[in-house]
Amino acid sequence: MRGIITGASRGLGLALTRALSGRGWQLAVDARGAPGLERAVAGLAGVVAVAGDIADPDHRRRLVDAVGEPIDLLVNNASVLGPSPLPPLARYSVRELRSVYEANVFAPLALVQLSLPHFAPGARIVNLVSDAAFEAYERWGGYGSSKAALAQITAVLGTEHPGLRVYAVDPGDMCTQMQQEAFPGEDISDRPPPEESVPGLLTLIEGCLPSGLYRVNELVAASA
Repeated sequence: MRGIITGASRGLGLALTRALSGRGWQLAVDARGAPGLERAVAGLAGVVAVAGDIADPDHRRRLVDAVGEPIDLLVNNASVLGPSPLPPLARYSVRELRSVYEANVFAPLALVQLSLPHFAPGARIVNLVSDAAFEAYERWGGYGSSKAALAQITAVLGTEHPGLRVYAVDPGDMCTQMQQEAFPGEDISDRPPPEESVPGLLTLIEGCLPSGLYRVNELVAASA
């Protein structure tokens, strides 16, 4: 089985990469920083590191070329939070918001478009979204609206490509660097590690659930 995972140098992307590598997958993974990515995946069987910015078209082509074909899985995990501390929308720079959308909306769609001709029948697309896409949290308008756009894109892709399984997944709160950036100076150690979300993602990747929106905590509970 072959797959692509973006944002794999830490957090949920790295946890999933480790799990799938242990299951014998051949993976092409990326992150912006080459040294950190190479250290993170060193020694993982079947994993090819392709460092670069997912918003860069040339990097996306290298990523697809690196995995080979057919592609059985595409996980759009890489994303950016935006300014930290998070600003209210009334003071949100449109230039910065455009960068958030470039990474969180346009790049995942472009990677899907590039991968489509290489997908195996029944391939999985897993797009990581957020509860901020559906709830009006103060100061989360930039990131949350980008994830809402990605969730809608995911839903439409599922309708347009019934031969694929296309999932928008809310992983819930996790103890990650991005969460820390969202809450600078706060103690986030009470949040679960990203490894606890992996069984829920594996339920989608290895199971037969229909395309749609899923929450990791519900998937984990169902599989327990």
